[in-house]
Amino acid sequence: MWELFDSRVVEPGRLPLFCFFVSFILTFLFTRIGVRLIRAEHGRRWLRNVVAGDVHIHHVVFGVVLMLCAGIASFSIPEEHRAAYTVAASLFGIGAALVLDEFALILHLRDVYWTEEGRTSVDAVFVAIALTGLLLLGVRPVGLAVFAGTEQVRTWLYVLSLALNLALAVVCLLKGKIWTGLTGLFLPLLPAVGAVRLARPGSPWARWLYTDDPGRQGRALRRELLLRHPPIQAKIRLQELIAGRHDLLDHEPESSASLTLAPGNGWKQPSTGADWGR
Repeated sequence: MWELFDSRVVEPGRLPLFCFFVSFILTFLFTRIGVRLIRAEHGRRWLRNVVAGDVHIHHVVFGVVLMLCAGIASFSIPEEHRAAYTVAASLFGIGAALVLDEFALILHLRDVYWTEEGRTSVDAVFVAIALTGLLLLGVRPVGLAVFAGTEQVRTWLYVLSLALNLALAVVCLLKGKIWTGLTGLFLPLLPAVGAVRLARPGSPWARWLYTDDPGRQGRALRRELLLRHPPIQAKIRLQELIAGRHDLLDHEPESSASLTLAPGNGWKQPSTGADWGR
């Protein structure tokens, strides 16, 4: 087991990335356990909101500070000091988890931690885990690498294919196909499939081009309901199992999680809509 770890992680120089990956996941899990305990009124005296006067300090603040400190440390630590560099990577993972756990708060500039919009934070964490996992396995963003010709010609063709793959991935993101666009950075030709298919309802692409085209708008909506709705519901159930129920309404008073969340009453069942535009 240790030999496999050495050959796949240590020798290729992926130990800092591995430490980032592990600390990121553990921090996210412990954070969600903490906020769920507080929300369920099971929190102890040491597990509560961080408050300075009347200001509720969200844990994204601590995450930003940790990321800043770890980033500066990683730039200043000499390469031969691998242990210190690995510690900096771990701290960066902790900070990144705290920040992405409140990504929806940053995106909407209001406290939406337990609302439907708050699911965006969990989506961001899942994406970060998936992409970091691919990098840890040695997968890299690629273009089409098999070309004939001289070394210079092959290099230019590879760069062009990489740029084309990136452009198609951006189109997928604009069409609301987040996972297709991001995984397509690592799997050539996948973004091409997503780019030529209909955009998801509510996505920027659909708002720009489908508003005056009822036909495409209707086909996109039917495809969303028939094909995307079931896996989205499965994803929501998985998210709720890990991160808790996002069932507050936007107009309800709430106190979002810093490392802790003040519990409240009157939470309602979240909408089971098609999650469009995500």
